[in-house]
Amino acid sequence: MTVATSRIADRLATLGLVLPRPVAPRYAYDAVVVHGGIAYVSGQLPWLGTELVATGRVGENVTVEDAAGAARMCALNALAVLQQSIGSLDRVGRFLRVTGFVASAPTFHDQPTVVDAASLLLLEIFGDAGRHARSAVGVAALPRGAAVEIEFTCAVGQ
Repeated sequence: MTVATSRIADRLATLGLVLPRPVAPRYAYDAVVVHGGIAYVSGQLPWLGTELVATGRVGENVTVEDAAGAARMCALNALAVLQQSIGSLDRVGRFLRVTGFVASAPTFHDQPTVVDAASLLLLEIFGDAGRHARSAVGVAALPRGAAVEIEFTCAVGQ
């Protein structure tokens, strides 16, 4: 008997990445909704276990580097809830859109650099299927004081 291998699980291992335990929504929404072959992944915060990896506002008390690390953590959390929902990340056909929200000081204007960390992670893991349209939005505050929140949409197959 052969054991089926997962292309994406192998890629994660090669990159030295481990998906975190999926964080359940704390309010009245679903972490992932799949409809018509499209998965909509709700905004994910940079949880590492029960702690947020970055809180505050970028350009005020959070560095661009720390915020970029938080964006990567958000993306990993988003992949974890997606995998929980669809069973295997090998079902992802293509990432369609990533939206990154960055809690920003009024004079901070480099949101794309922060969100790029999540975009680059998807490219590292999924190759060309990780390419996507994107928005990087500066906001005054995010839930629980998080510095970054990432959501995405992707096409999924059988």
